Amino acid sequence: MPKNLPEFKDNEIPEFASLEEAAEFFDSYSFAEAMEGGLFEPDEVELDPELAARIAERSKTKRVTLRLRVSQIEAAKEIAKKKDIPYQTLMRSWIAQGIERELAGGER
Repeated sequence: MPKNLPEFKDNEIPEFASLEEAAEFFDSYSFAEAMEGGLFEPDEVELDPELAARIAERSKTKRVTLRLRVSQIEAAKEIAKKKDIPYQTLMRSWIAQGIERELAGGER
């Protein structure tokens, strides 16, 4: 760190004489050093139970790759736009509906 700049003391950000001094200080100071020095302590966060459930459910998913015709993707995008939802969400719902239908006896 260049000389003549304030230093962290007692894990507090120093006061600066000018914005330029503050900018120079933060440009020359390592964020990793600040973390190691205990300046920034993580806050405890309590998640909303509904959000926590959604996160837990999402962690049960697995990414897959499918090759689809461009025309199929474009059609799904058009339909999704009319429904005001992302096209991937629409396609997931179609897959889920198809699975349910097949498990229920394969009605067409």
